Amino acid sequence: MFRIRQGHPGRLRGAAIGGAAFAIALVLTGCGKSDDTSAGSYGFPQVAQDDKAGITVWVDADRAAAVDAFKKANPDIKVESVTYDGSANGSNSFRTKMQLFDRAGSGWPDVVFSSQNNDAAWASQASNGKQAFAAVLDQGLVGKDTLTNFTAGALNPCTVSGKVYCLRNDLAQVVLWYDKTLLRQFGYTLPTTWEEYQALGERAGREHPGYIVGTVGDSFAPEIYFWSSKCQANGITGPKAVTVNTGSNECKRAAAMLDVLIKNGTTPNVSVFTPEFVKTYTGKVLMMPGPAWYSGAIFNNPQSLNVPKGELGVAAPLPWRGEEAATGNVGGGTWFISSHSKNLKASAKFAEFVTTADEYQVNVAPGYPAYAPAADKWIKKQESSAYYATDLQPLIQAGTKIWNGWGSGIFSQEAIWAKTVTPAIAGGKSLVGLLPEWQTAIKNQAQVDGYTVS
Repeated sequence: MFRIRQGHPGRLRGAAIGGAAFAIALVLTGCGKSDDTSAGSYGFPQVAQDDKAGITVWVDADRAAAVDAFKKANPDIKVESVTYDGSANGSNSFRTKMQLFDRAGSGWPDVVFSSQNNDAAWASQASNGKQAFAAVLDQGLVGKDTLTNFTAGALNPCTVSGKVYCLRNDLAQVVLWYDKTLLRQFGYTLPTTWEEYQALGERAGREHPGYIVGTVGDSFAPEIYFWSSKCQANGITGPKAVTVNTGSNECKRAAAMLDVLIKNGTTPNVSVFTPEFVKTYTGKVLMMPGPAWYSGAIFNNPQSLNVPKGELGVAAPLPWRGEEAATGNVGGGTWFISSHSKNLKASAKFAEFVTTADEYQVNVAPGYPAYAPAADKWIKKQESSAYYATDLQPLIQAGTKIWNGWGSGIFSQEAIWAKTVTPAIAGGKSLVGLLPEWQTAIKNQAQVDGYTVS
């Protein structure tokens, strides 16, 4: 969805937090000791406040423009920025570093961006007698008017036990991207169901070998296909409860479809962020289910597919025959304010700005804003470019169809998939056959993280 460096809005592919960056973080993040707290007025203990204190924010490379936009609009607030990997691909670096600061009793950054939607599950909880990292936002720290203007359901991953602990940067709803020129050239009709999508993939495999209709090589593949199929692989039912049933029909139909399309070469096991993908499939992507941010990260990106103006179209999420359409959510990113911040006022101003202000979300951000007023303006701005072959209304439709049966637990589904399923697909195993193994891997990891699995 974006493009500062055209990358995933919610998952950076590259800038890991090195030793040098971490050392800088330790110097720049000078919050007070955890025991220097008072009751506070926002629903959590807080340190003595200093409205003139500078703030330190942690961002991935793609959010550097957000920091720049805030500095320009608020020159009176001192902001130090530290770049880290954004916990991309389930690296868990955000949580790991905050645990180190917890043990040290100091050093926490004031605001943190994460590419993951499951961090509120741990950041909202006190651990080993230490105060929870995330500040409660809906008890006065962030205004009610701001919170209610986020797209319906957008703050669900940020809400734990009825309290809001983070703000969503953008939505990553899945739609069907397609090359309108290629479809017309080949005489193909745009599919309106997953069954028609599979049939077209089979036909393309016979008639136009080398052209593709999707990929499964990224760790977020289950969020595109299985979440959209209402597969109950990640049914978070409580703070520490999850239901996992990959043997359901909803899981099996997605796996069976992908088995066919993987075998005939139209849905290769290759990451969209690799040179191999760009070299092999530029000009050969007939269509591709994927998140809103694919527009800027993959298609309208000179470093990736670089689809020419007037060719890229977007269609609403595909339904399974006889059902209402549902969509998955592939990232989107979240902003957290530290409960340890010495300047909560400035921290809140930063978090609200980067998620709601036109100066960033409309004018700069490449992804579909989670904040509804900004999303409306963002759509109009994108359409005014005349780049797309269709209007972008399907993105708005998809934003309200994210299936709520896929939760946001502490454990990373992406990390589980990358470790368990991706290598097995590369080894020639079928996804249908891998479903029990995937379920076991999810169950084991959930139990390690203290979940009751049913």
